[in-house]
Amino acid sequence: MLGAITRWLFVDVYGWKVVGRVPREVPKAIWAVAPHTTNWDFLLGIGVRPTIHIWIEYLAKSQLFKWYSGWFFRLTGGRPVYRSKSNNLVDAVVDVFNKTDKLHLCITPEGTRSDVAKLKTGFYYIALKANVPLILTGFDWPNRRILLSEPLYVTGNYEQDMIPFYEFFSQVPGIKKTWLKNWEQSGVITG
Repeated sequence: MLGAITRWLFVDVYGWKVVGRVPREVPKAIWAVAPHTTNWDFLLGIGVRPTIHIWIEYLAKSQLFKWYSGWFFRLTGGRPVYRSKSNNLVDAVVDVFNKTDKLHLCITPEGTRSDVAKLKTGFYYIALKANVPLILTGFDWPNRRILLSEPLYVTGNYEQDMIPFYEFFSQVPGIKKTWLKNWEQSGVITG
C-alpha cells in the first residue's frame, strides 16, 4: 500500500523517472545511494521499488525501531543498526547475504544527511566479502531522476575500485558533499 502511494506520488504526480538499466537479473546487490541530503530520500526510495520491481531493504539506526514505530520500518524493509554496541556490522551483514538466495540492500555510504569529508567504508567491505555488486544510485533532485549504474564488482583494491564510484557520483547534478568536492579538485580518494 505504501509503495503504491509513494510510487503514485513520486512517479505519477512529481514526474520522477529511473535512468539506467535496472539489474533485475542480479539476485543480490548493495544499492549505494548518494547524495543523502534529506528525509525525502527515504520516501523516494520506497516509491521507486514498485517501479523497478525489486524489493530493496535498508539499514537504519536502531533508534527508529521503537515499540511504536519499529513495525513501520520493518514493514518497509528496514533492518536496525545498533551503533552503540561493539559489533562487527560488516560481518553480520555479510552473514545475512551468505544465508539468502536473494537480497538487495540500500546503504548510504555518507552515513548521514549532513556534509561529510569522507565516506564510510562498510558498504565496500560488505560487497567485497559477500561477493555482491554495488549498484550506484544517484538522486538527481534538480531533474527528478534516479540514476543507476551497471553492477560494479569490487576487487579489494579500494582506491582503484572507487574510481568509477566517484566518477559516477560526480555526474549527479545537485548538492555535492565535501567528500566528492575534494576528489573533484584533487583526484585523491580517501577512505
